[in-house]
Amino acid sequence: MIATVISLLLLALLVFGAPIGFALIVSGMIGLYWVGGSSAAVAILSSMPRDTAMTFEFITIPMFLLMAEFVLRSGIADDLFNSAAAWFGRLRGGLGMATALAGAGFGAICGSSTAAAATLSATSLPAMSKRGYEPRMASGVVAISGTLAMVIPPSIAMVVYGLLANVNIAKLLIAGVGPGILIMLTIMVTTYFLAWQDPKRAPLGEKVALRDKLATLRSVGPVLLLFFSVTGVIYTGIATPTEASALGALFAGIIYFARGKRSAQEVFLLISRSVKTTCMLAIIMFGAHVFSVFFALTQTTQSLVAWVGGLPLDPWMILAILVCIYIALGCFLDQMAILVLTVPIVAPLAASLGFDLVWLGVIIIICAEIGMVTPPFGLNCFVVAKYSGTPLWDVFMGAFPHVITHIIAIVILLLIPALTLWLPNQMY
Repeated sequence: MIATVISLLLLALLVFGAPIGFALIVSGMIGLYWVGGSSAAVAILSSMPRDTAMTFEFITIPMFLLMAEFVLRSGIADDLFNSAAAWFGRLRGGLGMATALAGAGFGAICGSSTAAAATLSATSLPAMSKRGYEPRMASGVVAISGTLAMVIPPSIAMVVYGLLANVNIAKLLIAGVGPGILIMLTIMVTTYFLAWQDPKRAPLGEKVALRDKLATLRSVGPVLLLFFSVTGVIYTGIATPTEASALGALFAGIIYFARGKRSAQEVFLLISRSVKTTCMLAIIMFGAHVFSVFFALTQTTQSLVAWVGGLPLDPWMILAILVCIYIALGCFLDQMAILVLTVPIVAPLAASLGFDLVWLGVIIIICAEIGMVTPPFGLNCFVVAKYSGTPLWDVFMGAFPHVITHIIAIVILLLIPALTLWLPNQMY
């Protein structure tokens, strides 16, 4: 009864536009006061903010954010797309494929989906428009390619999931490599099919000499350096994710300063943006912990696990239902809200059913990734529409074929867990 009332209060706060972090804190504290009185509420409020901020793994988030800010300002994304366009431009739908490759490369050095979508909007969209690509198709592939940053390491969403589900973050980040490649190939195949279906959607690009193609590969060097400075050192066991994130931020800063003269004002601006986003995520994490403590005190999670465990359903059927719920939630909530609201409940439930939480985390994040391009609140589509001037509905329609093929990719990952788990299982 108490849990139901407090959950409805949380829902009401979200409906009326309260920030997710503050909505969790307010509703959770009211619930704690209701269950344990003022002493329980004060005890949690006096200790948990410090405990949340002092979590060693949490340092990974500001480092990845700072790395992303350096990368965004360095111009690496332009070089990535130009190189991919040179190699794939003569294929049907080649610039769209190049966008997917650039999205994967950018995702490997930047863990923010919306930042990736905004950057690709400024680089690949003008190039596709110049070549006569259909605006709907071009904007759709840009919106969906931006979501690759959520699954390919370094991924901020992966770190948040790991902290909420108490999962090994190093294995979780590495687990995103295989599915990330599968999703990238899915986007490329879908783009090729759409261009083959109607060649007018995607005219062929200009022919580029082999010498010029090889010259563009030099721009890939900084991307490889950043990728191996983070993912490589985590996989080999040289450094923890926290240490690797600091190393990645350092190398990204070196590349940023090496590629042009920088003003103190610009440096202060990008550092302040990463600090503000970190503070926002810290508040969300604190709210999630408060609400989790309330659920623990009311035995809500344990009761739900026991109830689901007693259902006459196969565990895989329950997992299929959860996947459908996550895809539906993505239409109405952003990925961070989905994670903090559901993972503290779903992770224990999935563990009780015998599912690997690393594998589950990748599935959940890809489901949330689909929500970034589905109406009514597909954030990446809003970003692309803003930067490109394309009507929002056209962006949603352009991304729709990719949503269908993304669901097929999720089914493949569900049927073949080794695609996700093989690489992390080989770690030192």
